[in-house]
Amino acid sequence: MIVLSGGTGTPKLLRGLTNLVEPSRLSVVVNTAEDIWALGNLISPDLDTVVYTLAGIGNEEKWWGIKGDTHHTSQFLRSLGCQELMALGDKGRAINILRSELLRQGRSLSGATDALTKALGIKNTVIPMTDDRVSTMIKTPEGEIHFQEFWVGRKGQPKVLALHYQGIEDAKPSPGFLELLDSEDEILIGPSNPVTSIGPILSLPGVRERLKGKRILAVSPLVGNKPVSGPAAKFMTAFGVPANDDGVKAILGDIDTFVVDRGSSYEGECVRLDTLMRTGEDSLRLARDLVELISCS
Repeated sequence: MIVLSGGTGTPKLLRGLTNLVEPSRLSVVVNTAEDIWALGNLISPDLDTVVYTLAGIGNEEKWWGIKGDTHHTSQFLRSLGCQELMALGDKGRAINILRSELLRQGRSLSGATDALTKALGIKNTVIPMTDDRVSTMIKTPEGEIHFQEFWVGRKGQPKVLALHYQGIEDAKPSPGFLELLDSEDEILIGPSNPVTSIGPILSLPGVRERLKGKRILAVSPLVGNKPVSGPAAKFMTAFGVPANDDGVKAILGDIDTFVVDRGSSYEGECVRLDTLMRTGEDSLRLARDLVELISCS
């Protein structure tokens, strides 16, 4: 099974799936269009959250960073007059330093990710969607800015006029992603932002064509017609689709099973489940329901 993931909703689901599916049968392809270089190191937020979740070290209160991490380096940088865009924990920074050093040594992002997952004892396969540079860019009344500048730097406040995936036309799916598309028939699209998390993965040249004929189950990230967190509604409107499950389905395209929350207003063919995951028990419950759906499809 291939799971397509962003950085919050899908890792919550992975928390449950890893208790039900053997690591050799569960591979995760992760969005990298929110990656950004800062202070000489590549920050890959969605990859990191997936990796930390699978390693059992993620901060499950914020779904960002490592649980119990300290911030001495970030605090000292601020005292020196350096205001970071993204304040990293010390252990998280170590991950980014190692990733970036591996890249500087000539490894691909896939190779660096493989080295990190092995070092952390992760048995699942974790693959970046591409080894090429793709960036989600947000058009605002003040100009075009990177997703991280919009969401972290400006707290998601600017009006969103449009957005696009810079570099997507020239990017290629990572070799590991292509291998999975050749060998796996079951695709689970996780409950991550359909525009900025799943959209870039599906927009890579050739991906939608390779998905034809596969069994695809998608879980909407909306609960009661609203995002659980993040700027999905604002982005969906700017993307030209309604900020509801009809819009999610329009972005995802052809799928076999569309799972929505019981409170959704969606009127098309779907499966309704309790999709809100506040706790580990919630994640396990939803994962069980989805595994049963997949096995019956």
